[in-house]
Amino acid sequence: MIRIGIVGRIGSGKSYISKQFGYPVFNADIEVNKIYKRSNKCFKKLKNKIPNYVFSFPVRKKEIINAILAKKNNLKIITKIIHPQIRINLNKFIVKNKDKKVVILDIPLLMENKIREKKDILIFVEANSKEINKRLKKRPNFSLKIIKQFKNLQISPEIKKKHADFIIKNNFKHNSSKKSVKKIMKKILLNA
Repeated sequence: MIRIGIVGRIGSGKSYISKQFGYPVFNADIEVNKIYKRSNKCFKKLKNKIPNYVFSFPVRKKEIINAILAKKNNLKIITKIIHPQIRINLNKFIVKNKDKKVVILDIPLLMENKIREKKDILIFVEANSKEINKRLKKRPNFSLKIIKQFKNLQISPEIKKKHADFIIKNNFKHNSSKKSVKKIMKKILLNA
């Protein structure tokens, strides 16, 4: 199985690019939302560690956002609780797709949380800063403060780019990104 990790700046279009490959995608953001909605165990841990912000199950995103905005350290607390569950979900995903030739890992903290395996192929998604900011502002619950805190958890985009096997310039035009993905996939499959 070829594991392809998609990395890049927040808002660069990693999830969009991930879908272009046409292979099963493990999207960590979607998994986090599922955990908030379905994991009573994670809710209890969150309630125990940040009781002033998390009140009811399923956990509401607004509560998490308020916790992150209130105290810098809360994001680290939340990550420590949620990430072990993300790893479990990722392992289930890998097992479920063990017969697939390729899987795509859309995990923002792929490198930071040492989820990446040595043979994983890294693709860095590069996008114009103006375009990224425009897209981020459209997101529900958008907050510059939260974006900044998430950036502080992440390895710099420059380092990620340096470690990448391939770079896709995302100009948010469907045909162009589709062509880039096709070209890269051809090279990956040739070398497999």
